[in-house]
Amino acid sequence: MSSNPDKLLIDIGSTYFKISTENTIEQHFRDFNKRILDDLTHKCGATVNRFDAKDVHICSSANGGLSTLIIGLTQSYSLKYATNIAYNAGINIIDSIVFQNIETYSVPSDLIDVVIVVGGIDSNGGVFDERLDNYLAKCQYSNVVFVGNTQDASTLKPRIQKLTVLPNIIDDRLHIVENHLKDYLTNLYQQDIEGKEDIKHLYDITDNQIYSTPYVVNKSLPLIQGSFSVTDPFILLDIGGATTDVHYSKDLVSDNIVTEQGHDRMVFKKLGVYKSRQSLIFTAEQNEFSYELLMHLKVNESIYQENSERATKILMQLAIFLVLCKMSHYRPAYVTLKLLSMNSIVFTGGITQVLTSDDIEDVVAFFYRKILNSDHKPATVLDGNYDIWTLGAKEHAACR
Repeated sequence: MSSNPDKLLIDIGSTYFKISTENTIEQHFRDFNKRILDDLTHKCGATVNRFDAKDVHICSSANGGLSTLIIGLTQSYSLKYATNIAYNAGINIIDSIVFQNIETYSVPSDLIDVVIVVGGIDSNGGVFDERLDNYLAKCQYSNVVFVGNTQDASTLKPRIQKLTVLPNIIDDRLHIVENHLKDYLTNLYQQDIEGKEDIKHLYDITDNQIYSTPYVVNKSLPLIQGSFSVTDPFILLDIGGATTDVHYSKDLVSDNIVTEQGHDRMVFKKLGVYKSRQSLIFTAEQNEFSYELLMHLKVNESIYQENSERATKILMQLAIFLVLCKMSHYRPAYVTLKLLSMNSIVFTGGITQVLTSDDIEDVVAFFYRKILNSDHKPATVLDGNYDIWTLGAKEHAACR
């Protein structure tokens, strides 16, 4: 790994924070009775004080990401393209709606961080009528962005409150144009991070923008093979306290979406082990094979009520199984990956401090046998020292 002698890298997670210098990487369990900055200063103050603010680079996943509703014309183009961009910007999609059926959809009860409306090519217009206005009027949202055809953009702008209009994400050749929407969503993510009271105090020690951790980790993917025994195509699972982030090689995707990225990512906001514990358990209870997995692991559902190291370990193993299900034909969430073609599976985040390689390989083998009816065995790589995060952080810091 390349050295970075004049930089201090800090990652603030929902349950841990990590700091990296040229020679060391430290991780500390957060004290939730203290502000993040106070906790960081108490545990690592001597290290932090050695660096000028211009040389401190911080990323965070402590906000858990933004919730998004997507309204589009078709599953095959507008919804698929907008979903691809949203996931790659680290956004959590709560639902997607085909516009022609909008009158039959229920209105989300929670506040939506951003609504994305998309559809049509620029040569066609008149596809969004008052049904869109009526639906949005019932929603609680903070932001709404239109990235569809230019003709409808001019008519919707005065009708929909707080509407931001960006260039169409679908060009006349039906290819995806991602940069405008991706930058918009990334900036919203940044604003959300910076708006968190605890995060704002971190600007006392850095002059640099605070970025989202999934964004930084995605920067590391092209660099992983220089430091780890990873063979393409691969996926990287970052399983932590609030979310599970999945970074994957485009070679594993069947859909031919034309983008500039070699890797994409998905964020499962409700598959964390600490902050999202109850939603993880709920997801497990809805999966018909979870009970068999528990039996295989020699426990039963009473483990859900335990507050112990053993329970945390079992929940970590369940998170692996459930996220693999969501990427398979069994329970597809957004993309179905060609998991039988996967050569490597890389684990980073808090999971590497809890599970051994044997613990992980046991669950992965169970998934392949039970769900895919296969003895396929991708190589398991554990990033126990959080080196992968530092690869992306150093790459990003070097570009600033």
